[in-house]
Amino acid sequence: MLGRKERDQLELFITGSLRQLVPDDHILARVDRVLDLSWLRDEVADLYCTDNGRPGIDPEVAVRLMVAGFLLGIIHDRRLLREAQVNLAIRWFVGYGLHEVLPDHSSLTRIRQRWGAERFRNIFKRTVKACIAARIATGEIVHIDASLIRANVSWDALAGHHVADVEAANPSEFEWEDRQSGKYKKICTTDPDATMATNGRNRRLEPSYKQHTAVDDVKGVVVDVEVTTGEENEGMAVEAQLDAIAMTTGVAIKMATMDAGYAYAKVFRALEDRQIDAIVPAKAERRPGKVIPTRRFRLDAKHNLVRCPTGKILRPKGKLQRGSFQHFHASREDCRACPLRPRCVSPSRHARVVVFNINHPSLLRARRKRLRWGNHEHHFYRRHRWRVEGLHGEAKTWHGLARAIRRGRDNMRIQAFLTAAAVNLKRLAAALFAILLVFAPHVNDRIRFQRIAST
Repeated sequence: MLGRKERDQLELFITGSLRQLVPDDHILARVDRVLDLSWLRDEVADLYCTDNGRPGIDPEVAVRLMVAGFLLGIIHDRRLLREAQVNLAIRWFVGYGLHEVLPDHSSLTRIRQRWGAERFRNIFKRTVKACIAARIATGEIVHIDASLIRANVSWDALAGHHVADVEAANPSEFEWEDRQSGKYKKICTTDPDATMATNGRNRRLEPSYKQHTAVDDVKGVVVDVEVTTGEENEGMAVEAQLDAIAMTTGVAIKMATMDAGYAYAKVFRALEDRQIDAIVPAKAERRPGKVIPTRRFRLDAKHNLVRCPTGKILRPKGKLQRGSFQHFHASREDCRACPLRPRCVSPSRHARVVVFNINHPSLLRARRKRLRWGNHEHHFYRRHRWRVEGLHGEAKTWHGLARAIRRGRDNMRIQAFLTAAAVNLKRLAAALFAILLVFAPHVNDRIRFQRIAST
């Protein structure tokens, strides 16, 4: 029999809660069970006047709107509010009825500007602590990696950096091909915080930010995230990130894994100082050329001396270069009579000078450790690849982190914090939803759910 469906004035005959129309396994329904923002009002109370002006948007409503957007991959405010107009799940998640007018999209922009990036960092840190309390993260084994994020600018916004001055000073040397090859990097006029960077030698430079992410080993919970300019080296942010992780989790890190991009003496020294077992593939030494390489010189870190291949002593001289390098000089008499002088000392110099990083002993120990890697180390390094690199893929594919939404480093940090918070809430909701399915498959009340989860 051919069916018929009446579509006139149905809203007049429907009563009940919007929650009844949202499936229990919907991502917003699952996250709502674990999302607690009761502390947020006191956190931002100092930014608002208590007895004057129009009532502002409830802080919890603003954060729930942003979190819902990142969970659903709707990262632009205009599109998010247009979707919330007709999306029952979003309306219920933020606490708005069908008859209520949603906030304007510009209100979210003003809230981000007023609160600042650090308050969104606190929101992210709360999700980390919630995951640790739920025992889906420990903070003892972390995987650290960085990923480039394309800035929200067009190619037309790029300009040569001091091109006119360079051309005037070097009229015969400055060629157009050099500009295109990246020798003279461009700057972005609309977003100066974004710098030119690339993740491959055969790929062109793009205006980018770099996100430094630390992921827990247990369930892939993000325990720390920070954003820098695209051209900043990964090793520059490691020390601060290690300290931030320990402060957020309240647990000392026992093991940290990183890829070869972090294999610097400074990084190994930072890990040793914190007594962290490092799973980092140290880079192999360069092949020797015509000149006797520095690796043939033996550093005595205890006495701060260097011995050359013939056993002569090189002593430190001068101040540390940039606080991380020490020059060791041989004497003229030793080098004058040395049989290796033609291959060791430049014709323009009287004696050999070698330069060592002050953290060079840590690098040597890391290289020796790399040669002794066993199944244990290889196991965790494989986990590093799919834990943290998989997290980057997930965030870029499903949560809009492939490109910056807004301009400026502070806006990029807010985007990174909210994305990481959304990922952590997903992890927490999945873990507690599994408990609910086993012990209370028909219970929807949040109080009963929290009581079951706490036991």
